Amino acid sequence: MEIGIVSREVVRPSSFHVHLLKPFKISLLDQLTPTTFAPLVLFYPMKSTHLKGTQISTQLKESLSKTLEHFYPLAGRVRDNLIINDYDEGVPYIETRVNTHLFEFLQNRPMELLNQCLPYPPFSHQPNPHQVPQVAVQLNTFDCGGIALGLCFSHKIIDGGTASAFLRSWAANTRGGYHKAVKYENLSQASMIFPPQNPSPNHQYLSLMEKIWFREAKYKTRRFVFDAKAIATLRSECKGERVPNPTRTEALSAFILKSTMLALRSTASSRFVLHQAVNLRRLTEPRLSTCSVGNLFLWATAAYDMEHAAEMGLHGLVARMRQGVGKINSEYLKTLHGDEGFPKVCEYIKRMEEVSAHENLEALKFSSWVKFGFNEVDFGWGNPIWSGIFGEVGSNSFQNVTFFKETGGAIYDNAVEAWVTLDEKIMSVLEHDPQFLALASPNPSIIV
Repeated sequence: MEIGIVSREVVRPSSFHVHLLKPFKISLLDQLTPTTFAPLVLFYPMKSTHLKGTQISTQLKESLSKTLEHFYPLAGRVRDNLIINDYDEGVPYIETRVNTHLFEFLQNRPMELLNQCLPYPPFSHQPNPHQVPQVAVQLNTFDCGGIALGLCFSHKIIDGGTASAFLRSWAANTRGGYHKAVKYENLSQASMIFPPQNPSPNHQYLSLMEKIWFREAKYKTRRFVFDAKAIATLRSECKGERVPNPTRTEALSAFILKSTMLALRSTASSRFVLHQAVNLRRLTEPRLSTCSVGNLFLWATAAYDMEHAAEMGLHGLVARMRQGVGKINSEYLKTLHGDEGFPKVCEYIKRMEEVSAHENLEALKFSSWVKFGFNEVDFGWGNPIWSGIFGEVGSNSFQNVTFFKETGGAIYDNAVEAWVTLDEKIMSVLEHDPQFLALASPNPSIIV
């Protein structure tokens, strides 16, 4: 398969008044978040009744420009780790041609090819945040007319909730339907609750977060699908007195954690740390708008001694996981609010660093995308037939991370995909573990 670039351009907000708006303040949580690109690829099989080639691209660019009028921070660039400005910098927009048919591409289960559909390398550390666009788009058109919409979101100011709200707005504008205008004050709620430090926080805190996020190693990424029966089995095994009704994300996280621990038995690792991303939007008082721009999540942490945890039942792993998540609650978040919250956020970072500083330690991160609706982004051509995340990551990338997403389509009803990135030596053991594969299907067919 070859992907050839047809054109490169920049899409800017449609209204000139956006360029007159004040700089957008990022939140304290954004200031302490490293810069990297979170990817997503949406696949659409275009029907004969749909628009063709250049018409699709023209429509997408016009609606993107309109959407950036409301989500104007996503058109700018980060300055001094404090604000976003220069909204006329815009969104890079690349068009390519793919010399194969969409269904042939998907039948080959294209994990290693997904990165070619993206405008930037996924989850690699970006050392110059002031040069990084907040969003980048790559429209890949197949010989049959089907498309893959490759998207990269700067994790400096965009988490899964922000990306979901932006895509819903862009899709609605493309359909030409009514879409409630985004209120500017909703966009900046994060910086009002978690105001930025001016001047920017000491670089040592950002450096600590970079050490927690990234590590130099050789990684492998694999896609595993858990069907409804497997999820029900795991949830049943995870039930216990302390957690009588585990969620599917908890059950899957515990199973992957346990399986990875077993894969690590032959290594020198003696301690395991789990970091679970917790969405803060539902925990703040009052609740934050779904259109709030920023990294509105914290990592809940649970530490496990390898020797004992490897023998621990799944219900014990889930109980400790639930305990860690439970510490990030409404009362705790109140201590992080306002100008007085900075010392508390620094304490949170130092605790993470202390937990992660063990000499023979492996850390695993989990993030659930199952409720973000990425399989329901309808630009007027119906829902995507499938959504992918990425193929491989670079050597200095987001370490040992698992993303959960819904499968979409009718093949795997109520199934969940786990996109697992691990050190290649650990992955080589995990992907051949018969107990793990009894419940996890490795990269099964995407289409019939």
